[in-house]
Formats: sequence, C-alpha cells, structure tokens
Amino acid sequence: MDRFRMIFQYFQTNSESVMNGICGLLALASVKIYTCLDFSCPCLPHYNMVYGLGILFVPPIALFLCGLILNRQSLVMLEEWRRPQGHRRKDLAVIRYMCCSIMQRAMIAPAVWIVVSLLDGKCLICAFSGSVDPKKFVGFANATPAEAQELLTRVPCKEDELMRNSTSRRAVSRYLRCWSQALGWSTLLILIIAVFLARWLVACFNQAALLQTRHWSNYIDIEQKIFEETCCEHSRLFAHQCILHFFESMRKEIRQHSFDLPREKEGEEGEKDLLRGITDQDQVNKLLKMWYYEKPPLDVSQATHRHPLGRERSPPAWAGSCSARSKFTQHTHV
Repeated sequence: MDRFRMIFQYFQTNSESVMNGICGLLALASVKIYTCLDFSCPCLPHYNMVYGLGILFVPPIALFLCGLILNRQSLVMLEEWRRPQGHRRKDLAVIRYMCCSIMQRAMIAPAVWIVVSLLDGKCLICAFSGSVDPKKFVGFANATPAEAQELLTRVPCKEDELMRNSTSRRAVSRYLRCWSQALGWSTLLILIIAVFLARWLVACFNQAALLQTRHWSNYIDIEQKIFEETCCEHSRLFAHQCILHFFESMRKEIRQHSFDLPREKEGEEGEKDLLRGITDQDQVNKLLKMWYYEKPPLDVSQATHRHPLGRERSPPAWAGSCSARSKFTQHTHV
C-alpha cells in the first residue's frame, strides 16, 4: 500500500513528466491503431476522397481531443482564465505559456498519425486516385473519359477483377505513393525544424520573463493540487465528526467494532482543531465561494492574514517579543 501511495505522490508532484509519458503513449497508440486498422477503400467515385481524407484527418482530431482531456493543466488553465479578478491579478503571459504547453503536448499524437499515414501512402492513393491525369499512363490513354475515371477509382482495390493484373494500376499506385511519402518526409522535416527553432529561439528572448512565467504556471498547478488535497482532508474529518455525532448513542458498540474511531476524547478534540473552525455546510460553501471569487494575493510576508471566512487571525504570542527584540538589537547597534 505504501508503494502505491509513493507512486501516486510521484505522479502528483511530477505532472510534467507524467504528461510527457501520456503523450508518448498516445503517439505509440496512434501508430498501433493505424497498423491494426483494416484499410478498405470503397473504390467508388465521390467516395474515395471522403474516405481517404477522413482516415487521414479524423483520427488526429480525436487524438488531439484525447490529449486535451488527459492533460490536467488544460482544466487548470481554463479555470485561471475564467476566474474573476478578485484579490489576485491574472497574468496573461502565464495563461499563454500554459496554453502553448498544452497544445504542444496534445499535437504529438496527431502529428505522428499524419506522418505515418503519409509514409504508408494508402490514404493518399485512395483519396486522389480519381484525380490523376489518365494521359500520363499508357493503359488509360486510349479509354474514354468515363471509362478512365471508372478505372482510376478502382486503382486502390488490388482484388478487383479489372485491375488485378494491370500494370497501369501499379504505376498509378507507385506515382501516388511517391507523392505521399514525399509529403510525409517533408512534414516530418518541417516539424523537426519547427521544434528545433522553437527550442533555440527561446534563448533569444528575455530569460527572466520566461522563468517567471514557467514558475507561476507551475505554482498555479501545485496550488490547485494542494487546495484539492486540503479539501479532501477536511471533507474526511468533517464526515468523521458528522458520523460520530449521528451515532452518539451507539458510541460504545462502534468503539468495539471500528478501528478508525478515536478511543479518547483528546483524539476528537484534535480532529476538531484540524477542521480549522469550519464546522457547518454554510461555512464550507462560503469558503469555496470566496476561494473562487476572491483568491488571496501572492504575498505571505505580512504578520497577520485574513481568515478565509472573514475573521482576522491574531498574531502569535512570540511575534511581539521577536519584534521588540529586533528593535532592541537595532537600537544597540546604532
């Protein structure tokens, strides 16, 4: 159980590494799905292009949406973009940085699918076999335009009786496959150059601003995680206290049969202290509403902080003595 807990904590604290792993798995899944796909071109006019381009572009859209859904930071970015201003200003540079990071990861699997499809060539052969000029090929030069169009649409179907032993069919297939592979290698080269330039051109911009945006984007993600964990812990303690209060008349029997309930009054008081004074549903709702509409400013240097429910916390007992001691040392040094 401890190992699973450690793995879960690792995933929570290393969300960027986890998202890179998920994007890699989606890319491998796209290749596996394409290789296992039973590609069957309809070999009919006006249907070949729809089917071929659909296989080429529809699965990448689905993979892109899956990448957005599986990326936890997409929801965090949307919440940060849509939240009210409150006591904390919104930094558009951080939101743009998060959006670019999300889009880059989500585009990996679709790009892999398109490149693999183009290198394979089946989609392009099915989609554009009817658009080839029949005069370029000897077998279709003497046919009427209607017959040539009919024969060209049957080029992707190797088992067709008319095209089974046709050398012209193989010539058209080689011609379209060469174009498809050329487009595939060109797309792959363009993607590599774009990634290379994006990685190297970053150094030409303000590194301090980049570090700031990266830091605060990570902070927003970590803050949301800690808030959710704290809410879960408070919910568990709150439910525990409600159940104990409900079964007050059966307390002795519950103590005998339950290992999780406290056996001493000190444990109950400790749990009540962990509730931090939030002891009813209205207070919880008010707290969550204030967290959404009035997020606290990013400043922890003040000695006093406003309580989430509107009450100010008193400074600790040692604060006055420390301040007096500091003043006294400054006076002696002067």
